[in-house]
Amino acid sequence: MNMLEPGRDDATGGRPPAGELDAAASVFITSRPRLYGIALRVLEDVGEAEDVVQEAWLRWRRADRSVVISPPAFLATTTARLALNVAQSARRRRETCAGPWLPETVDRAPGPETAAERHEEADLAIRLLLERLTPAERASYLLRKAFDYPYRRISEVLGLGTDHTRQLVRRAHARLATDRRRPVEAAAHRRLVGAFLAAARTGDLTGLESVLAADLTHRPPRH
Repeated sequence: MNMLEPGRDDATGGRPPAGELDAAASVFITSRPRLYGIALRVLEDVGEAEDVVQEAWLRWRRADRSVVISPPAFLATTTARLALNVAQSARRRRETCAGPWLPETVDRAPGPETAAERHEEADLAIRLLLERLTPAERASYLLRKAFDYPYRRISEVLGLGTDHTRQLVRRAHARLATDRRRPVEAAAHRRLVGAFLAAARTGDLTGLESVLAADLTHRPPRH
């Protein structure tokens, strides 16, 4: 049996003895800071790194530990592979669901053809966000993924807790991969597309922040 494959809890497939589980937990707790560091370096997201470490514990708990030669190596390798899987899955979802309109850099002076293409891409992507995400999920996801806002800043803009904004971004990732649909108001769609494109073009995100925050409270944005 490969030492990286999960195995039975014991010879009968049931729960391991309490003493054995305590020993497994002790090994894991000792390795946890290193595992968290591995996951965080790969994912650059505190919440996702914590989720990976939790999954690594579940894998370790279920593994046939009697054949594991080096528990720290097993845990480190398992954590790295889980983190890479999460990163690759998130990248595929962004490419499939959010489109290429989440740029790392912005061309501040695009030509007419490029500007038209960007508007069309943003139009489609914003519609997708409006169809599949709640206002809080949409705002958190957009600020984080399109403009690389720190979670603390997102929480200030939206008036939400920092941990809550992390949860919203993770939830948005999952919901963008679904086929859910909700009606989209044309005016709300135009308003958000305009705010997004203006922010991307000028680098001034004040207007976009205002639109996103207003959506959370069902108030019209301030002008």
